[in-house]
Formats: sequence, structure tokens, C-alpha cells
Amino acid sequence: MNKIRKGDSVIITTGKDKGKQGIVSQVLNNYRVVVEGLNMVKKHTRPNPAKGDQGGVVSKEMPLNVSNISIFNSATKKADKVAIKTLKDGKKIRIYKSNQEAIDV
Repeated sequence: MNKIRKGDSVIITTGKDKGKQGIVSQVLNNYRVVVEGLNMVKKHTRPNPAKGDQGGVVSKEMPLNVSNISIFNSATKKADKVAIKTLKDGKKIRIYKSNQEAIDV
């Protein structure tokens, strides 16, 4: 079970965007995530007349390693760690480590 999922509110802990918050838009299979509007880079693209693409400089979001982000706890207004808890019926849920509150219900 992944501790970070699509749609989670996260805060970046290291790098040029340290301290900024965003929503996870994509989780990649190699422990990397894409956060909406953060870790933006400029990419120079060539024109492609066959596809109708115009050349130029395009801003795009690049993936971050999951070790460089933390889930944002709205109750404490801080970054928090995530634990996996197994319920009595065998279902697994994610909880915040600081206040033992369930993330997804």
C-alpha cells in the first residue's frame, strides 16, 4: 500500500520549492510523484508542422521523489508522517502518526 496517493495534499520538504503545498496529480511506479504547479521546468520544443505544434519554450511539471515530500495534516497545519493500520476486519487504512487520525475513510 502506497503512503502517498493521487489527490493527497502534500508539502515539499527539500529543494527549490521547499515549504510549498500542492496536490498530487500523478503517482509514478518508481517512487516518484508529480505535484500540481510545483517543480516547474522550462522545456524547449521544436516545431512539428505535421502535428501542427508550434515551437518555443514550454513550462511543465517534473516528478519529485517521494522522500522529498510529506503529507500535509490539515488538523495540525504541518507536515506529517503516514502509518498503515490494519483494522479488525482486515482492511488497511492510512493514519497520521502524530494524532492517529485516519486519512482516508
